[in-house]
Amino acid sequence: MSLPRTPSFDLSGKRALVTGASTGIGLGCAVALAEAGAHVVCAARRVDVLQATVDAMAAEGWSVEALPLDQTDLTALKNAFDAPFDIVVNSAGLARHSPAIETQAEDFDAVMDVNVRGAYFVSSYAAEAMMEAGRGGSIIHISSQMGHVGGIDRAVYCASKHAVEGMVKAMAVEWGKSNIRINTVCPTFIRTPLSQPTFDNPERFKWIMEKIKLPRAGEVSDIMGAVLFLASDAAAMVTGTAMMIDGGWTAD
Repeated sequence: MSLPRTPSFDLSGKRALVTGASTGIGLGCAVALAEAGAHVVCAARRVDVLQATVDAMAAEGWSVEALPLDQTDLTALKNAFDAPFDIVVNSAGLARHSPAIETQAEDFDAVMDVNVRGAYFVSSYAAEAMMEAGRGGSIIHISSQMGHVGGIDRAVYCASKHAVEGMVKAMAVEWGKSNIRINTVCPTFIRTPLSQPTFDNPERFKWIMEKIKLPRAGEVSDIMGAVLFLASDAAAMVTGTAMMIDGGWTAD
């Protein structure tokens, strides 16, 4: 009897790019890929924080390098893909929350510039490089549960993440024949330095815990396994979909 074998999560020999990699969820993604054997290029805007992150990862014996990058600079972004990557994780993002009727045009433009325009061209440049190299790959966007529901004071953020979800579905249709997979990971509220003020607000924390069905909020480690799965051969038949890491927020 021939038994099936579990696909490998080993990423040895793979090149990966992670944007927004200096802190928070992006850092968790970079660590997950590096631990699995990939050579990880960590990209972010804040050079000092980025270098400290890369130094700490290198001290673990992982293969890693820093790439200072503002992905709203499309020339610099395009140049980042001079050599193709096997795995691209876009974790760079921006949130400016306010009631919808109080949204300022400059805040709307800033969020869309990073979350939609940046994500779009990360994807297209990554896929173009993969196609030119004649190989497939995995593109993963850190989206949000807010790409599937609405939220208080989050009209602009929700708009940007709903756009990413639609974009990814269309790109999956276009690029599937080239064996390029593209998916999203949709976290609930994850404890990071950026989100800590929300957790420190008793009213907002109460709202979060009422919506999450599990008895805790999310941690960065909850995202790491999902990203590793989508990057690996274990997800070879997964494209154009969203992996909800939301503790059941969107279940009702």
